[in-house]
Amino acid sequence: MNYQKILEEIKKEIKPLFKDGKVADYIPALKRVKPTHFAMSLQLFNGATYSVGEENCKFSIQSISKVFTYAMALPIYKKEIYKRINHEPSGNPFNSLVQLEYENGIPRNPFINAGAIVITDMLESVYKGKTFSKILEYIKEVSDNNEIDYDKEVALSESQFGFRNIALVNMMKSFTNISNDTTKVMDIYFKQCSISMSTKELSRAVLYLANHGVDPITKKRFLNESQAKRLNSLMLTCGHYDASGDFAFRVGLPGKSGVGGGIVAIVPNLMSICVWSPKLNDKGNSLVGTKALELFTTKTRLSIF
Repeated sequence: MNYQKILEEIKKEIKPLFKDGKVADYIPALKRVKPTHFAMSLQLFNGATYSVGEENCKFSIQSISKVFTYAMALPIYKKEIYKRINHEPSGNPFNSLVQLEYENGIPRNPFINAGAIVITDMLESVYKGKTFSKILEYIKEVSDNNEIDYDKEVALSESQFGFRNIALVNMMKSFTNISNDTTKVMDIYFKQCSISMSTKELSRAVLYLANHGVDPITKKRFLNESQAKRLNSLMLTCGHYDASGDFAFRVGLPGKSGVGGGIVAIVPNLMSICVWSPKLNDKGNSLVGTKALELFTTKTRLSIF
């Protein structure tokens, strides 16, 4: 299959969509991103890569970071993790306070903000002050790249304007579902969301999820088969907030989005994908990125369904 030709076709076909959507303006540092950026990268098991657009341009990974922190916590906590976080689609916005209060401070899944904050708290209980450096180390290892870092300007912007996230952590603290100091937990959370990566780097970083938890290039195992299965199933059912069902319907791959405009997805036993376009739809997912992935699975017939 000529993947490069398919990517070039997609790049041409999505051009009319750049007039739609809007960037995440509630985080000032993200508001300044050029709205017409576009990149798409594929990473195959044999080491081959294919890209179009600005594949080396770094952007804020935002909620894609939740995939990595959840992957870190799973081998440590195993089934204990589900005492503090459920594994059901939320059906509500990613930062909903109403649902969290109604369900006694137990987040619906680890990919909404509240769930990811609990995961960060759980990691802090293990790493005690070294959590963010451990998260960064993990992402460097799974991406086989030591050049990964976070954007300090974005992290500061997140902390200055993250009022709803701060409300979430305090509500969960009131329900005793946060063990550590809330200020410390949120500092880690804002930094992990501010990690900067390119589509080329991100597609490489999630490749092990397409291979039952083992990086097919380095042969390192990061998750066992059961853990990888659980993570991938949550990406399919919960990876796009309250539009996860629509993404599964249109694209048909496990994936995770971020309000920085990035989306990662995996084709089991074959490849990983990352697409980036900053303008979002009304559910907080990349508008052009979602369409690009829909076109990809339509053209290649690589949907899991």
